[in-house]
Amino acid sequence: MASPCSAPPTPVPCDDRARPRAGSRRSTSTSVYLSRRSAGMFSKDAGMLFRKNLKVFRQIILQDSRVFKKVWTRHSKSPISYESGRIYFENYRCCFSSIPSRPQHLYQLPKSSKLEKIEDVLLCQSPLVILPRTSDQAPSLLALTAHNWLYRLSTKTGEQLQKVCLSSRYKFRYLGWDVPQETFYIKSVQNKQSPTVRQAGLDNNAMIYLAVFQVFPLEIVAVLEISKRVFGSTVLDVTLSQGVLVVSHSNKTVKLYSFENIVDKFMTRRLVLGEQCQWSGISGTVGESPFGIPVNIHINECPPVLYELPCLDNYMQIGGHPWHVIFTPNHKKHRGTYHICLLKDGTLAHNGIQDMQCCSLESDWIYFHPDESGRIIHVGPSKINSAQNSVTSSGRMVRRRFHQLDDDPEKETFRVVEYEDELDLLAVVEVTLRDEKGRANVGLHDNQSGVLMKTVELVESWDVTYTHELFFDQDTIVHIAQEKNNLFSCHVYKSTNERMD
Repeated sequence: MASPCSAPPTPVPCDDRARPRAGSRRSTSTSVYLSRRSAGMFSKDAGMLFRKNLKVFRQIILQDSRVFKKVWTRHSKSPISYESGRIYFENYRCCFSSIPSRPQHLYQLPKSSKLEKIEDVLLCQSPLVILPRTSDQAPSLLALTAHNWLYRLSTKTGEQLQKVCLSSRYKFRYLGWDVPQETFYIKSVQNKQSPTVRQAGLDNNAMIYLAVFQVFPLEIVAVLEISKRVFGSTVLDVTLSQGVLVVSHSNKTVKLYSFENIVDKFMTRRLVLGEQCQWSGISGTVGESPFGIPVNIHINECPPVLYELPCLDNYMQIGGHPWHVIFTPNHKKHRGTYHICLLKDGTLAHNGIQDMQCCSLESDWIYFHPDESGRIIHVGPSKINSAQNSVTSSGRMVRRRFHQLDDDPEKETFRVVEYEDELDLLAVVEVTLRDEKGRANVGLHDNQSGVLMKTVELVESWDVTYTHELFFDQDTIVHIAQEKNNLFSCHVYKSTNERMD
């Protein structure tokens, strides 16, 4: 299963309008899958056979006799999404499987009203344990609708497996993973009350609401309010990552809090979906209309701050083992650099200041490698650095792991870096301007050494003025592109034997 790296995973705190594409969530399911094997849930012989099969499959994909050939193209007037072998059109109503030699149509959902429009989704893979109900085991798409319902849809048929009414009072808009494939959150839009309401003394300072759920089976953990009265008048945004509540402020400061401590101290009552409930004099069924899910965590004082960072643009990432943060300090002299520090005490890692020194108009980006190796990948317009991290008593050691992938910045630029975990390959998209058109090559590099193993030339042009996404999933490459006149295209390539075609 592929794990895309074209943008940093788990950026916090997030501006949801600028967060990584939905496909980037796929890297989270990969981590769980690898952890499942490493935890011994497969027998030793089965695990060895599985790894051997993947090694053979990788060798086949990289053979000189095999090429990636375009087998399918489909256009759309609305955005196209890809999630773990599924291609979605028409706002997730139409689904194709990319696993066969040519994509095959799986299902078409009936047309829905504007109120039922899907606004955000998360993909849930199969759980690691056997659950009593078969429907709870099924891989599903968590879909948040415009009228505040959460649907669980089968990834195979589109059948509705479960539905939950969230609230009739707050407008929920965004889905995100807290702990991938374990817990997720649903975030509301920001509550911006009018001056008239505030002058009337009705402003309760509520900024954002978070509903936190556990998956497999779907269970409510908590609903909480983030208010300016508790967290300060400078609160801008909030998100949840790896059990840490991350609150950003307008003074370029990010503060981290323990979500577990908040639940333990401020939860007033545990809620169970489907159970009858009395709340503030009103009775209803939790998760059903019109009762929804009440706020069961009331934070009446600011929790202890675990860590506070001055961050330029309020942007940071959490990752590594032990936990580290990547951020840019809030000072103009640090613009363009990234600092890597130990989360628990802020100790700067050795060689923990990374500076690409980009001269191009194209920006660089940096993130923790999704292969759980502890490495950090830093991508610029004309080079890619990979750093191997080894833990020391003082924190994280940052060293160069494999050679830079250098190109002439005036001729070629790196646009996407995609990690395929099962083949242990990095797919790097390089775009060159030829005949006034952008032409893209996908270089398949060994993840450990950075050595180029194979090159795939995309047939269609790559217009750099529009957005593009590329996914590398075993024997399949999927290229989704926005085009002029607000049209979208999906191109699918399959690994085939050139001698047999």
